[in-house]
Formats: sequence, C-alpha cells, structure tokens
Amino acid sequence: MAINWTEAQIEQVVASVLKTLGSASGEENRSDWDATQYHGRTFIGVFEDMNDAIDAATAGYKAIRAMSLEEREKVISAIRKLCREEAPIMAKLGVAETKMGRVEHKTAKHILVADKTPGTADIVAQVKTGDYGLTLTEMAPFGVVGSITPSTNPSETVLCNSIGMVAAGNGVVFNPHPNAIATSNYAVDLVNRASASAGGPAVLVASVRKPTLDTAQIMYQHPNIKLLVCTGGPGVVKSVLSSGKKAIGAGAGNPPVIVDDTADVKKAGKDIIDGCSFDNNLPCIAEKEVFAFRNIADELIASMKQNGAYMITHEQADELAKIVLVESKNPKTGIVKKIVSRECVGRDAKVLLGKIGVTVGDEVRCIICETEFEHPFVQNELMMPILPIVRVDNIDQAIELAVKAEHGCRHTAHMHSKNIDNLTRFARAVETTIFVKNAPSYAGIGFGGEGHTTFTIAGPTGEGLTSARSFTRYRRCVLSESFRII
Repeated sequence: MAINWTEAQIEQVVASVLKTLGSASGEENRSDWDATQYHGRTFIGVFEDMNDAIDAATAGYKAIRAMSLEEREKVISAIRKLCREEAPIMAKLGVAETKMGRVEHKTAKHILVADKTPGTADIVAQVKTGDYGLTLTEMAPFGVVGSITPSTNPSETVLCNSIGMVAAGNGVVFNPHPNAIATSNYAVDLVNRASASAGGPAVLVASVRKPTLDTAQIMYQHPNIKLLVCTGGPGVVKSVLSSGKKAIGAGAGNPPVIVDDTADVKKAGKDIIDGCSFDNNLPCIAEKEVFAFRNIADELIASMKQNGAYMITHEQADELAKIVLVESKNPKTGIVKKIVSRECVGRDAKVLLGKIGVTVGDEVRCIICETEFEHPFVQNELMMPILPIVRVDNIDQAIELAVKAEHGCRHTAHMHSKNIDNLTRFARAVETTIFVKNAPSYAGIGFGGEGHTTFTIAGPTGEGLTSARSFTRYRRCVLSESFRII
C-alpha cells in the first residue's frame, strides 16, 4: 500500500537529513557534513572508503547474478514503488541541499523515473539459425559499474541508473557530485531498502560519505570496476573517457529551438516556456535559445508572456549577463572564458530578476529577451530560466545559426513547424541525439512523449538515451549443426 506523506512528515525527514549534514553552528560547512544517516538511522550502502564501497557493490553484483530474471524484476519493482512514495521527499531534499530547481518538477521527474525507466524487459536475446546450426547472442552484465552523478538531477540519476544497471545484472558504486551528497545518498539508501524488502541483497548499490576527486580516481583505477558511466559536465566526462576503461559519457548541450512561420505560434510559445522553465532549466535537454522567423516573432513573444515569461530589455540582459556569467582563468593556459555562476544555476526566475532590481511574483517562470547571435546568453548553456530570442529571416539562416549555437554537442534540438522539409533539413543538419518537434523539450525523455526515460543521455560516446541494454556486453554462444528444426 502506498504511503501518503503529509507535508509535515516530508519537512521533518528533509530537516533531519540536512541537520545531520550541518555544522554545530548551523552554518553551511560541507567539511562537517555526514551524509550517512538521518533520524539516527544509518544510510544503507554508504561507506567511508571507496574501496569498501566497491567491495560491497561487488558482493551485490554476485548476489544479483545468482538471482533469476523474475527475482531481479521484483527488486526493480520495489525500487519503483519506493521511488513513487518518496518522490516528494527527494524533490524537497534536492532543492534544499542544492538550492536549484523546483520541488513540484523534481517530484514529477521521480515519478517519471519510477514509471518509464526500462527494467529487465529491455534485455532481449537474439537467435540466428541456419544450415550450420544455432547462434545465441545475449546481453550480459559488465560486473560492477562505477557511476558519476550530477548535482542537477542527483537522486533522479542515481535511481534511473540503478534500475537500468541492476536490470542488466550489474552491481553499482556511485561517486555523487559533492554539492548533492545527501540527496544522492538518500537515493542509494532507498535502492538498498527496496532490494532488501524484495529478497535482494542488503547492499545492492553503494556510495561514499564524502565523494571527492580522489574517490573518483580510486573508482577509475579499481580492477573490479569494468564500466564507467558519467553524467556531468565536460571536465568530468573527459576524465572518465581518459580512464582507459570502457566508458559511457553523458555530456553537456546547448539546445536550440527554431520556430518558423508555419508553426502553431501560440502553442509554440507555451511549449517553449513550459520546457525552458521545467525545473528551472536544469535538464540538459531544455530549450536554451530560440531562433524565430521575423514575421512571427512578435506573436511568439506575446504567447510567451501569456504563459509565464517576463521580457527584459537589451540593457537589462547585458546587466544580468554580468551576474550569471563570470570570468574564469585557466591557470595553465592563461585563457579567460565565461562560465556560469553557481549561485545562479537552477534559481527561480524571480530570484534572478531580483539581482537586477526587478521585482516579480511567482507567476513568472522564465526570463526572455531579444539578443544578437553573439550574445553570451546564446553562446553559453546557462541552466537557468533565461531564454534569448534571435530573429531570423528564413530557414537557411535559422538552421545555420542554430547549428552553430549547439556547438557540435549533438545533444538535443527542438523545432516548431508544420513544414516537413524544414523539420527534416534541421534534423539532418544538427545531428543531435534528441530532436523534439512541436512539443516541450521534456517530451524527448518520455514526459508527455512516447519512449523511455533516462537522465543519462550519452551523446559523446553514442549510446544515446541509455537504458538497461546500454550497460551490457554482448556474448555469443554457438551450437554447430544442431537445434535447427526446419
């Protein structure tokens, strides 16, 4: 029977988790954080030492390998059940810990993970028969998977990866983002509680109390880790791909949107704001910049304003850019580049507007502005509800600029149009893993669209929207001159 959490109970659990993470003075001090327990109960599967965590995940792998597919699916069903029940807790905990995103949207994402992450049904054997007998090709586990998870979708990624990796028969050890330790380890604990309740191993997946670059290096080099999976920024993805091991890398994107003059412009305006503002633009698939045909741009902007957008001037956009983008100097090369301010990523639109002296209510979900193509809002993935709009004259210019703005990440792109030729041309030119037509961006991961859900979208290494089968290796068994009955 499902548990209906009251708001008071949710607040109590979140406060208890964060209290164990805070310093005695009550001030935020991550060096004092203890992401291993709440309410006096120790998180299951969270260890002081990465080597111990890997040993536990190895034992979990051996246990899950000894179980039948039916038994494995029972464990996954238990994970789904707890994920649904505790979605409000993890959503509120994630926002409280990281200061990013929106509780209602994170709750929806956890429900999406529970309902649409593929399980063991994704593992399908292939059989070929012929004159020379029978060949069976099966999807086998790698063993123990080392997973790096982000602060933007911390518990969602832990849970989604756990379901897929366990469905494939693997054990898993996580090295969470340091800014989302409590939320990530709460999800690790949830997976292990679910496993134990369904007859699985007490520690099916593991993590560490204080994830660092050093614990990540131990993971990269440990002989028991057979596959590395990274969901994060360019730097951490690069480090995983340089490890010398088989790796799946889910990198950054800068998804463009084209709106041509055949689109349902009013619907496009609503869809774009819904997608861009979802969880305050934290998903890498979310709309980041718009290229609108000049003859429909005013109507599009009007629709955006009617659906929660607040338009700022050129001057205000330049002022805001100086706040949300800060200069960073590479100590080795001396090159200075713009990077997003961590204080602004995933914040509410009204909070960002307040930084330039503009006061608005909660009804404002997104900040829009007209800019030139070269503006930093267009060129940088902000991961905050700020949406630049560039006017274009025709489809040729729209595609040219949109492809340039995407920077070759080949992650996600969007288009609102009823012109099949235009849609096809843009899809071919941009070459993204996800291409969403006439819908909000989140339709691309199964939220209001068909297809399965994942929070590890592996563009750099080519797996695309990962699922259980992504975490397997193919094994062939050949039986010569037998088992062919025709």
